[in-house]
Amino acid sequence: MKFSGIGGQAVMEGVMMRNGRDYATAVRLPDGSVHVEKRQTKIDGSRINKIPLVRGVFSFAYSLYLGLSTLMYSASFFEEEEPADKKGEKNDSLEMAGILVLSFILAMGLFMALPFYASRLFSMWTDSPRILALLEGIIRILIFLAYVWFIGKTEDIKRVFMYHGAEHKCINCIEHGYELTVENVRKSSRAHKRCGTSFLFIVLLISVFVFMFIKSDSRLMQLGLRILLIPAIAAVSYEFIRLAGRSENVCVNILSKPGLALQSMTTREPDDDMIEVGIAAVEAVFDWRSFLNDRGGTDDHS
Repeated sequence: MKFSGIGGQAVMEGVMMRNGRDYATAVRLPDGSVHVEKRQTKIDGSRINKIPLVRGVFSFAYSLYLGLSTLMYSASFFEEEEPADKKGEKNDSLEMAGILVLSFILAMGLFMALPFYASRLFSMWTDSPRILALLEGIIRILIFLAYVWFIGKTEDIKRVFMYHGAEHKCINCIEHGYELTVENVRKSSRAHKRCGTSFLFIVLLISVFVFMFIKSDSRLMQLGLRILLIPAIAAVSYEFIRLAGRSENVCVNILSKPGLALQSMTTREPDDDMIEVGIAAVEAVFDWRSFLNDRGGTDDHS
């Protein structure tokens, strides 16, 4: 069996795993049982995924949509109005679109407009556009780190980060050739090069250098160009994450370290119940036993 790179994300009290067009959401229900829902993506991105840079924009946009839909699905299990299995097909697309638009506006305000205008406060000491862009990038990274730290202090997000850790540990367990058992997953690393956290951090780093070359006398135009360049920056960042996920090149490993370090904030060590949920999500979309047999995997960590 060919391993194309299974990926996933944490959701409310659960894990979503994706392999090709198949994706499964496993949720630990209030009664202690694990509910697994397997679906297939509505869009076949196989052709787009063969086009460098374009696939990065597509993957970023579709991941946002899929992530939000699975998050809403998992959260529905903990709403009192209706059971989740009756509400799964009732998710209002307009509501999801509204949340995406609102999230985009808030993100642009917090991570684009705020650092941009905050950096311009230093214009009384320097009129160098590149120095101001560098200061803007530093402020943006600091805001991002503060945001991750702050949300990580809330109880709900702490648990999401623990499930995020379970997701990474399950994938690492398989990729290192070990059977997908709770014991083996527990011993696996919770850092992974293909993580969305690393992707976002690479976007932040690349934007620092790209924004240095934006020239305009209008501050509004400068900010607008920054927003317009986000898809291009995301496309380049995706290509790096894609390369990092399958390369052990020294330079690539060095460039991956900041993102891997940041994952210590966005992942936490999961408990065994969370690991079981992660395993259930993997097994719904990927035959890891056949994969390990094909590559001659081992039973346990040495």
